[in-house]
This record gives sequence, structure tokens and C-alpha cells, in this order.
Amino acid sequence: MALLERTDALDEIREKVEAGERLDLEDGLTLMESDDVLALGELADRARRLRGGGEEVFFVQNLYLNQTNVCRVKCKFCAFAVTQKQADAYTYSGEQLVEDAVHQHELTAFTEIHMVGGETPHVSFDYYVDIVRQLHEALPDVHLKLFTASEIHHMTKLSGLTHEEVLRTLRDAGLGSLPGGGAEIFADRVRRLIAPGKEHPDYWFHTHDAAHRLGIPTHCTMLYGHVENYEERIDHLLRLREQQDRTGGFLAFIPLAFHPENTVFERRGWRHTTGVDDLKLIAVSRLMLDNIPNIKAYWIMMGMPMAQVALHFGANDVQGTVVREQIFHAAGARTATEQKIPELVRFVREAGRVPVQRDTLYNQLRRW
Repeated sequence: MALLERTDALDEIREKVEAGERLDLEDGLTLMESDDVLALGELADRARRLRGGGEEVFFVQNLYLNQTNVCRVKCKFCAFAVTQKQADAYTYSGEQLVEDAVHQHELTAFTEIHMVGGETPHVSFDYYVDIVRQLHEALPDVHLKLFTASEIHHMTKLSGLTHEEVLRTLRDAGLGSLPGGGAEIFADRVRRLIAPGKEHPDYWFHTHDAAHRLGIPTHCTMLYGHVENYEERIDHLLRLREQQDRTGGFLAFIPLAFHPENTVFERRGWRHTTGVDDLKLIAVSRLMLDNIPNIKAYWIMMGMPMAQVALHFGANDVQGTVVREQIFHAAGARTATEQKIPELVRFVREAGRVPVQRDTLYNQLRRW
């Protein structure tokens, strides 16, 4: 009887999807609680197509940089951050970052730099502005996707400026967009448990809202698989959907599975999420986020074979070449730290989709 009830509930959700109706909190919980993962994947792919999605799967050629691993916040889920006194601490100057980026650009001709780092209290706001300006001057045709909302909030504390003033200054120096990190899970209960020293999630929204009003597009994320429950996952997605209704500035949503290695959660018995949970979250995200066009299957987190499957569960983007990712690998990711374009193309083709190289703003650069 319980199985029949779940099937009937999915049928009701399918009717809403086919009619273009919005799914609500109860629908989201029904989806998360469903054991029929294949049905979820088929429904999510159907929703993607009904909303204008085709056979294209996107990726970008990008370089990952981390300007510092020194951080004032001791998030319990983080295996990347260190204190200034630790032997492996680093804070790179603008000159060092430019030298590295220019060298890598000669090798791969990437179109995007994705840079995030710790919230070090040992620099001034000018440090960040100088980094942006120097990278932009050295590589004017490369899009700079830099700094999480948490880092932007940290810059307001360093400078005494508002979020809008910080973002305007960075934009004028060459900032192109913001990544989506720092969102974690918005629920207060979860934040108190995993990141008690971090700012309230309202600041994440305030930062992205300000960026959108200044014409700076951004991305959004969810870090799942730790202490959150299904209702908190769906609440997180609904809050993102409401923000997108207001400003329309999110380019893509990226679900990020929690990696527990080298964190306090590993010592408490946490393990990596399962493939079923990862695929379910991709599918539910596609179904709930009807106004965010792109859902990424982040291969660094799930591996390329699982990312291939995710392309049939609502995802339409596999992120990019991702040269030298460090944050997930510090927490135990065993995937490669880079994918060559031919490999991305092969994986997408073998999943039955059409590979498309894009820029950060989803302009098509090359189609296979």
C-alpha cells in the first residue's frame, strides 16, 4: 500500500510538471522520500526538456586558483582551511597569481578563472582589489569568476564598506561573476552545527542580490550529505528559487556532496554520499528550480562516470576542465584534478548528448 501511495504521489507531481505548475515543499519532500530513483531521473529529464532544454551538455575551459588557505572561520565541514601559523599556510600575492595564471593560459587557453580561498584576517581589502586588477590586466579576455559571498562579506568587515560598494569596486577592477560557494545549507539549525562561526545565511542572499542589481551574474550551490534533513534541503532550494524570481541573476545551480575526510565529521563516522543520493539530489534540484536553466553535475565531486548518468537525471552541464582543484581533494576526493577537453567530449558523447564548449555566461564557443 505504501508503494502505491508513493507511486500515486509521483503521478500527481508528473501532472504538475507536464502542466508547467510549480512544485511546493510537500512535492519536494515526496520526491526526496521516493525510492524510485529511475522514475525521478526520467521525470527530471522530462522537466528539463519541457523548459526548453535540448541535447546540449555544456562545459567551460577554466583554471582553479586559491589565493590563500588561511581562514578565520573554523567550519566543521572544511578540510582546506588552516591558520597563519601552520606550516602549510600560504597567501599568494597578485604577482604570483598572475605568473601562475599566465603560464597556465599559454598551455590551455582557458576562458575562465575560478578563484576562491580562505577568509584571512591578515590582509586588507586592497589585497583583493589588486588581485582582481592584476589578473584582469594580464588576461583581459579571461572571465574572472572570483570570491564566494562569504569572502565578499569578509571584505566588508576589512574595509568598512557595504556589500554593494565592495562589489562595485571589484567589478570596476575586472570581476566578472561570483561562484556560488558559502551557501552550505541555509537552515539555522544546520548552520549552528556545521559552521557556528560563519555569518548568517541572510548575508549570502544579500550579497548575491546586490551583485545581481549591479549586473554581476552569480552561481548558487548546496552542500548536502552532512546533518541536514530532507525538509532543509527543499527549503534551501525554494529560497534559491525565490531569489531567482526577484533578480534572475543565477546562471547555474551546483549541488555539492559533502566530503568528510580530514574533517571532524570523519572522526564521528560520516561517510561519502552514495551515488543514489547524488542522482536524487540532481533530479530534485531540476524539478524544484524551474527558473534556473543550468544544473551542473560536478564531476570533481561525483566522478565522470556518475556525471554521465546525471545527464539523464536533469543535469545539463559538467562544469569544466577544472585545472588543479584543491578544496574537495583536501576533503578526500579521489577524482582527477583536471579533465582534458577530448575526455569531456568523449564522456558527453557516450552519454548520448551533444558536447558544447561555453564561456562563463553560456555563450557557445564550440559544438561537437
